[in-house]
Amino acid sequence: MQEFEKHYVNRSNWLRAAVLGANDGILSTASIIIGVAAASTTREPFILAGVAGLVAGALAMAAGEYVSVGSQADIEKADLEREARELEEMPEEELLELAKIYVQRGLDKELAHEVAVQLTEHDALEAHARDELGINEITEAKPLVAALASGIAFVFGGILPVVVAYFGNLKNMIFLQYIFGMLFLLLLGIVAAKAGGSSIKKAVIRITFWGTVAMGITALIGRWFGVFME
Repeated sequence: MQEFEKHYVNRSNWLRAAVLGANDGILSTASIIIGVAAASTTREPFILAGVAGLVAGALAMAAGEYVSVGSQADIEKADLEREARELEEMPEEELLELAKIYVQRGLDKELAHEVAVQLTEHDALEAHARDELGINEITEAKPLVAALASGIAFVFGGILPVVVAYFGNLKNMIFLQYIFGMLFLLLLGIVAAKAGGSSIKKAVIRITFWGTVAMGITALIGRWFGVFME
């Protein structure tokens, strides 16, 4: 039996949500711990802050993904319902519209018309969804999948800085959080780039820059509040 070629885009839905969740889990939790550690002389406050940020962040990421992707799914559903009505009410106009799309993609008019006719006879709504609206099984919005991938990935990402906070040397906590946070982010970037078939170099540069900015700002804010409260 012929095996279909596997493409990176087939992973786009869950991979985007998982990478975003893990990246935010590492970065936000490490930044919270760095900020609190910069203003604290004991371990308990920043461990508590890290755990609270981990739980709240995971729930927020899952809820945010579900709402966001759910809204996209609602839009897609509304478009498909409207397209189904138009196919029922004015099939000839929709056939011409589909043929024009194929002409714009490089087919001559006769072939484009024949292709449109055959695809319409096979499954008119599927043809219009794919070629007119850009909706197919690969790009179709899946709110629950995105929410679960994002929330679970956030937990796995966010728990790493908490472990460092629990076992790391108290005096060097800010330094350790930054070093291990960047290491975790770099590993995530490499894995995500390989899984998605994108440039590892670009992923590493992007993560290094924005990770340093986020952690540096929170460290400065934490230090400022620590001095202010003394």
